[in-house]
Amino acid sequence: MFRKILIANRGEIACRVIDTAHKLGIRCVAVYSEADANARHVRMADEAYLLGPAPSKDSYLRAHKIIAITKQSGAEAIHPGYGFLSENEEFAKACDAAGVVFIGPPVGAITAMGSKSAAKAIMQQAGVPLVPGYHGDDQSDALLAKESEKIGYPQLLKAAYGGGGKGMRVVWKAAEFADALASARREAKAGFGNDKMLIERYLTKPRHIEIQVFADNHGNAVYLAERDCSIQRRHQKVIEEAPAPNFSAEQRKAMGEAAVKAAKAIDYRGAGTVEFLFDEDGSFYFMEMNTRLQVEHPVTEMITGQDLVNWQLLVAAGEPLPLTQDEIQIDGHAIEVRVYAEDPENDFLPATGKLTYLRQPEANHHVRVDTGVVENDEVSPFYDPMIAKLIVWDESRDRAIARMLRALDDYRIAGVTTNLSFLTSLTEHPAFKAAELDTNFINQHQDSLFAPANKQNNQALVLAALFILQQQKVPSTQANLSSPWQFSHGWRLNETPTVNLTLLEGETTHQLTIQQLQQHYIVDVEGQQLCCTAQLNGDELSAVLGDHRSKVRVSQYQDTISVFIKHQRYDFTYQTEVAVLTDGAEHAGSLTAPMNGTIVAVIAQKGANVNAGDTLVIMEAMKMEYSIKAPKNGVVNDVFYAAGDLVKDGAELVDFTPEDA
Repeated sequence: MFRKILIANRGEIACRVIDTAHKLGIRCVAVYSEADANARHVRMADEAYLLGPAPSKDSYLRAHKIIAITKQSGAEAIHPGYGFLSENEEFAKACDAAGVVFIGPPVGAITAMGSKSAAKAIMQQAGVPLVPGYHGDDQSDALLAKESEKIGYPQLLKAAYGGGGKGMRVVWKAAEFADALASARREAKAGFGNDKMLIERYLTKPRHIEIQVFADNHGNAVYLAERDCSIQRRHQKVIEEAPAPNFSAEQRKAMGEAAVKAAKAIDYRGAGTVEFLFDEDGSFYFMEMNTRLQVEHPVTEMITGQDLVNWQLLVAAGEPLPLTQDEIQIDGHAIEVRVYAEDPENDFLPATGKLTYLRQPEANHHVRVDTGVVENDEVSPFYDPMIAKLIVWDESRDRAIARMLRALDDYRIAGVTTNLSFLTSLTEHPAFKAAELDTNFINQHQDSLFAPANKQNNQALVLAALFILQQQKVPSTQANLSSPWQFSHGWRLNETPTVNLTLLEGETTHQLTIQQLQQHYIVDVEGQQLCCTAQLNGDELSAVLGDHRSKVRVSQYQDTISVFIKHQRYDFTYQTEVAVLTDGAEHAGSLTAPMNGTIVAVIAQKGANVNAGDTLVIMEAMKMEYSIKAPKNGVVNDVFYAAGDLVKDGAELVDFTPEDA
């Protein structure tokens, strides 16, 4: 076994590899860009080296520098993860030339599967089922149009060297073919530098089912069940599960054996994934082979009890596969969702920003989180915006779905827009629960998946206000917290402190007036009055709003309050002022500071006549502004502080005489 390896990747997959390597006693070398200097994978590794600036071409794609660092560090092998250089045949060749073990398949296998058309030709010779289509080298318009007519419609035009949905067009009738071909070619040329196209019959309701295969250097090859990856958006997987629902043992055996046949046809070694389209009639067709570990490999690990990164390291070190085909068993059901910084409401536009608040579900036998970030990390515009993979396991699919929904409720992120709410909508959708799956699922259920949420805005609004007020309590372990003496909102004898809060929700402004009584608050919101109580314990707010008791999580970053109610997040920015109301003339003489703070501005001038409600002094405390107002019409005799001065709770700020004194 290796003593030291280098991980030529970043994010959650780098962390994932380091975790298993450390369990095997292998030291790990990380590489990083300037943007990732403090990244989780860098902190987890035993040592780390800077590659260059943030863009991938200047860092994670610098193959020769990565190999040089490998040699310099004394690492014996490179694990490429997925993405970046993981399927780059030139990088694999360079590793071989440098005497560094590439933890992946042989160069020939990467080359064979790098071209979709060449891969299909190999699979055809190996007897692996293919979708009817054309994969030839003659790319003349006339021949392609002729082959298109033979194949029939609908059909799919696909870039031979493409991926990620680029260079793909669905053609529904002959009249659309010429324009679709020209468009797909342009996109393929721009995206991959090669405009070679292949044509396939387009299956209208296919499922995307893939087989995990493994092969070693001793002639052994096995399959580790299947994964259903049909829930996709723009040809990118969103939910993966294993085993595939409504998929018989006979179908598993047939597809698994076809996948092993595909691996053996290219003299494969290590982890690979053979992807198939599974039609409604039970037939299946080879789509492509990914010559690396897949993003969704954890669901296979959860149902087989195997560590696939461990298997990769064993095979790369020349050891045989840990299990034979007959020894591989599956148990229960696993589901994975990809948590992204993106906006599903805006065509899944990637989001960037700081993870100002991050709480993950508790990891246990049923729940697993693979992530490369921690709270306060930045989601950079330079890399894939995946925050984490959330994986659950249980004895049945129904129970796994229930586990996933609870785990999604427990996943709370503020600071960036995420797809957590959309993942919940997908997972709880009746068609998903019924396993009515195909690759067009999201488009087919667009209206219900993107229906306006039944948001509890007023509830969230009141909870945000209560959170702000509870933060202002003076901490005390011995005093009675229900006592008015334990509050720092300007409570004074014979007065009813009233807090006027302005909360902004996007472009909408909300005004709340809150009276603070000894045992509770009276909150006036949107013309409705609620009697409320609240208790804050860390980020958990327990509150009673009228006759409804709830417990939610709340976070604060600068002037933004985020309230999490189930899978919804409500963000408010706030401004506040405290107005001290009085029934009598007890205030003749002075106005005092409601709490420790800093004077922001002095509005009143010595000797000035003022009206009731006029702001005299503005002070700041606990990141909120408090306006000290005239309780009645009167005269300002003196002001004792200037802007920038620090004041203590109860300090006399203004000498004031009401006109009727």
